[in-house]
Parts: sequence; C-alpha cells; structure tokens
Amino acid sequence: MIIGLLKESGHERRVALLPDAVNMLTKMKVTFLVEEDAGKESFATNSAYQEAGARIEKKKEVIGQSDVIIKINPPTPDELSLMKAGTVFLAVFNPLMDTDLVKKFAANNITSFSIDIIPRTSRAQSMDILSSMATVNGYKAVLTAANSLPKFFPMFMTAAGTITPAKVLILGAGVAGLQAIATSRKLGAVVEVFDVRAAVKEEVTGLGGKFIEVEGAIDDKAAGGYAVEQTEDFKKRQEATVHEHAIKSDVVICTAQIPGKKAPLLLKKDTVEKMKPGSVIIDLAASTGGNCEVTKDSETIVYNGVTVIGNSLFAVDMPSDASKLFGKNVINFLKLMISPTGEFKLNFEDDIVRLTCVTHNKEIVNERVKAIINN
Repeated sequence: MIIGLLKESGHERRVALLPDAVNMLTKMKVTFLVEEDAGKESFATNSAYQEAGARIEKKKEVIGQSDVIIKINPPTPDELSLMKAGTVFLAVFNPLMDTDLVKKFAANNITSFSIDIIPRTSRAQSMDILSSMATVNGYKAVLTAANSLPKFFPMFMTAAGTITPAKVLILGAGVAGLQAIATSRKLGAVVEVFDVRAAVKEEVTGLGGKFIEVEGAIDDKAAGGYAVEQTEDFKKRQEATVHEHAIKSDVVICTAQIPGKKAPLLLKKDTVEKMKPGSVIIDLAASTGGNCEVTKDSETIVYNGVTVIGNSLFAVDMPSDASKLFGKNVINFLKLMISPTGEFKLNFEDDIVRLTCVTHNKEIVNERVKAIINN
C-alpha cells in the first residue's frame, strides 16, 4: 500500500503527519510519499521525512501514485480532480455541513473518511482529533486573551496597592473549555464556567473553576458528551444568567458547539454593550456561527470598547505540537485498517471504521450524513 501526505494550503501551518509518525508507518510495511515542503510550516524538513523512510514528490505524483491520501483540510478542486477512482481520502471535512463535497466524493468513487466524526467512545479516544485540537485551542485562547487584556491575570500585592485578579467566564466545559479553565487558573485568574451539562460540574470544580448552574437543562447522555438543543424557556433563563456574569467579567471565552448545527448563541449584543471597556471575548465557535452575536469569523474587532476575537483555529498558531497530536490520532485510526503485510483492509465490522467512513463505492454510507442530505 502507498500512502500519500499532501501539503496544506492557505493559512494552514499544520501538517497531518510529522516525520516521526511517517517512520511508524514505514515500519508497518507501508510505502510513504510526501508532497514537497508539506511539513515546512510545521518545522519538518523534506530531509527529515526522507530519513523517516518517505519519498518526496510533487503533488501530482503523490496523488496519482497513492492508494490512501492524508490531509488535514478538505481537498482543493485541483486535488480532487487528480484523484483516481477508488482512492481512499482521509481528512477533516465536516460532512454533516459540507454535503456538496460529500456528493462529489461519491460521484468520483472516492472512499472518504472524515476523522472529525470519529465516534466519541472509550476505544476511539486515542483517535479523537477534535479533543486534541480543542486542547490546543483552549490553551492558546487563554494566552491570547491575556495578551489582549489591558490588565494582569493574577493578583499582585505591591507597595502601590493590590491588583485584583482578572475574572474569566468560560462558556462550555468541553475539552477546550476545561483546558481554558486549567490555563486561566495557572495564570491566576478567577474563573466561572457555564455549561448546560450538569455532569461536568465535578470536572470544573476540580480544576478550580466555579460552576454556574441554570436549572432545567436537557442533558442527553446519548449525545456523546456534546451539548444538545435546549427549550426556549431554558434559553431565556440561560441568557439572563450569562448576561449577569459576563458584564462582571474581564474575559469571556466561548467554546460551546453542537455537531452538525450552528453554534448556540449565548452572548447577545446587548450583553457585549454592557461589558467593561477593555474586556476581551474569544469565540472558539466562530466557524460555526459563534456563541457571541457580534463575532466575525477569522476577524478581530473592537465592539463598544470590547475586543472580540473570532478564531476557531488557534491550533494553526501552534503547528509543531498541534501536528504531533493530530498525527498520533491519525496513526491510531490507520492501525485499524492496515494489515500485518502493509495492505489496506477496509473492515466495516469495526464500528469506528464504519461510523467514520462517509462515502464508498459511489455511495454515501454514513447514516448521519445520509439523513441530513435526504431531509
């Protein structure tokens, strides 16, 4: 089997596999091709890939010769046009929302795996790229907030008087939110946390955050740890509670998302207008609509004296370690489909493989994606 690694385009600085990960695959009797300079922005040189056992080739040759193609982001139109029928493509392409790309994969007879929909089960934890990247995002979001805030995070007692610690409100206590709590506390901030899932209260308090409770939330245990849609009555009480705490905060970090749907609106324009001048909002849900009403995706704006940073891809700013984590997740997933002789083995009896595959043999095989397309 030949696996090809493609270079990312645009502002992306990560790479799907670093040389160490490639070395693991070559030891599994896999032939590996790497597009020239694929790892440059992640500080991985062509020579490092070659030392790991890979061959460096141009994009056209990598795509044309590979049985399996790996990338972080969706293929460009040119890359898709170069893929031969039967090619296996593995990346993050959000099939629950980008259904047009899914249809193109099916039409071109591409077997596609979107590793952002790997099931959130105990066995799949080592393959969960969403958790890995959320860890990076939560950490970097706090550092960005600290750099943008015109005051200290920790308390200082000086001869000139006492500096009170910054107050941080975190909306959503998933992986990104929990990392944001831990990092904020390490920097000395006072942290409050809101989440509709009461089950995360213990984790929040264990990290030193104060959990804000609003009674009456729907907590669906079948949602794989994600938040779910709430009733209108709960949303009104939620809005009032978030407003009350946000206007007293120096930093608000928004992390709440619902798979396949627009991010829940938690921070209204009216709330932002009443926040203290100089406050900072970091919206990690910007790419899916944002938790904050005034967020602009991939932009930093100042709204009524409040800095609002819409960024769902802080991991791009930490390409070395983000790529390392991403690559380990990919390797663990590929191990499910590589035989002892280095051949590709598509085993749909494995629930992780089955639930992550989106298209195969010119058909859309993922039930969640099919349901969205057929509705």
